[in-house]
Amino acid sequence: VQLQASGGGLVQAGGSLRLACAASGIMFSRYDMGWFRQAPGKEREFVAAIRWLGNSAYNEDSVKGRFTISRDNAKNTVFLQMNSLKPEGTAVYYCGGGRGSYGADKSQYPYWGQGTQVTVSS
Repeated sequence: VQLQASGGGLVQAGGSLRLACAASGIMFSRYDMGWFRQAPGKEREFVAAIRWLGNSAYNEDSVKGRFTISRDNAKNTVFLQMNSLKPEGTAVYYCGGGRGSYGADKSQYPYWGQGTQVTVSS
């Protein structure tokens, strides 16, 4: 099982980035997926999740209206579109996946990508 996250980088506050997480070795279309982030010295926290069919998704309150999670099951990829980025969004962003994992509890995701760094300058 491999989850490969990409798309991170350095962006000014107010800017946008689109993260992608490509999956292999799993039946991706049957897996719930989530995005989490971890800032230095802090625990990994929930950002967004999407059901395996893509028919249900939700975000953590602080990113609602700015971040959008989506997926393309034909390409085994989940995305996180991040708009209006803030300096407090600086973190390593991780994608997680699992069957029946939908939600904000990171312990429910058995598979994780390596993370991609997002740095938002003020």
